[in-house]
Amino acid sequence: MTLDSSLLAEEPSGKLKKAALGTWGVVFLVVSAAAPLSVLAGIGPLAVLIGGVSAPIVYAVAGIVLAVFAVGFLFMARNLKPMGGFYTYISVGLGRVIGLAAGFLAWVSYNLLQIGLWGLFGVMAQGMFAVVFGMDVQWWILAVIGAILVFGLAAVGVDVGAKVLGVLLVLETALLVVLAASILTQRAGELEFGTFAPENIFTPSMFAILGFGFAAFMGFESTVLYRSETRDADRSIPRATYIAVAFLAIFYTGTLWLVIQAFGDSEVQGVIAEDPAAFFFTAMGAYVGEWGVSVMFVLIVSSIFAGQLAFHNAINRYSFALSRDGILPAFFNRTNRMGAPWVAGLIQSIVAIAVVIAFGVAALDPLTQLVILVNSPGVYGIITLQLLASISVVIFIVRNPQLARRWYVLPAAIFSLVAMAVLLTVLVITIDYLTAAGPAINAVILAVVPVVLILGAVYALFLRARKPEVFARIGGADPESVRGEMVDAR
Repeated sequence: MTLDSSLLAEEPSGKLKKAALGTWGVVFLVVSAAAPLSVLAGIGPLAVLIGGVSAPIVYAVAGIVLAVFAVGFLFMARNLKPMGGFYTYISVGLGRVIGLAAGFLAWVSYNLLQIGLWGLFGVMAQGMFAVVFGMDVQWWILAVIGAILVFGLAAVGVDVGAKVLGVLLVLETALLVVLAASILTQRAGELEFGTFAPENIFTPSMFAILGFGFAAFMGFESTVLYRSETRDADRSIPRATYIAVAFLAIFYTGTLWLVIQAFGDSEVQGVIAEDPAAFFFTAMGAYVGEWGVSVMFVLIVSSIFAGQLAFHNAINRYSFALSRDGILPAFFNRTNRMGAPWVAGLIQSIVAIAVVIAFGVAALDPLTQLVILVNSPGVYGIITLQLLASISVVIFIVRNPQLARRWYVLPAAIFSLVAMAVLLTVLVITIDYLTAAGPAINAVILAVVPVVLILGAVYALFLRARKPEVFARIGGADPESVRGEMVDAR
């Protein structure tokens, strides 16, 4: 049994820009998608309020699990060269029907994550304009401006976008290093280590916030989407993935622990309870000064903007892959002279702007309604895709024993399969902690993933019956020859 040579071929030339990115360019793209500063300032305090002083540990746990997941995921990526991420890999492992369903779920999930976060961007930008410039601007107007700027930067080219994201990420990190140094200097000799005490770690409330930890890494797996635009992809993509996961795990865990030290283990939850949104700003004002508060406002807005640009780029590449295979209309894979899929980006931006304007005109709350209703299903979608990808990796390894691999790749893939199944179960059970919404809304959020998967599978069955030539292109190559005698998952 041999691996189909069509899967080893690179993307056709003259489409996406070749060799536009190096290792660090990819790192900036995927780390920025996680919007680390906004995650810490916006979600970190809630994690501590619910889970207690050991909340930083959930980010370390998530980082370790996702690093193990990446072992099998990257092994598959190295042997399947066509760009398509979850869509391609799940097609190979579980068949074209489930593969197309996964492709649609990835496309929908990334769109939901990106569009929902415009609510958070609008609120933070509104606060920034009020504090820094003394101006009162409607949140949805600022979100629309942000979406237009994201489209413009993405259309210029992925390499330009990566450079912008790199600058913003360095500035975010530098500000938090200043805060951390100030806390360490002023609290020297008073640091506490209750965060790492077993009695604080192994509690029901810590399991309840596990979803916060994994949600903070959303988009890290999108490194593989940039394979055809990356120099020396076989080396650069794995390096970028592990660097991104390690950076985020250390950044989240270390920074949140240090900010807890700014108030002390026994006092921190009381401080957060008074105003969770002001927690990081309070620490910044107390230990760095008011100038730090103003800078932090600006950088949180830029952090969310960077995440939106990174998600926009990932969505465009899923659109490109689905269009390449004849699933979406051909104009989705149209690129400009900079090698950017600008038509896909334009359509995505128009949809995002329309949703934002609709929420703004209807006077709906950008956080409790736009973010929860639109963003949360995307989180469940990505975790589901990681589970399906883990299953696909195990099947791929078992059915292709001739491929050279390290001894630990299969055990890592099996571990990630079990871990993702447990995680998804925990997230479903504890959805109230993630959304703070009622049963009816939670039911709708949880229904999005199975509905999209079913619709995608039905469409794949239609293609198999009516358009076999399109069905044969699902996944970007010929998954059938890779699976060999594998039982058809369809």
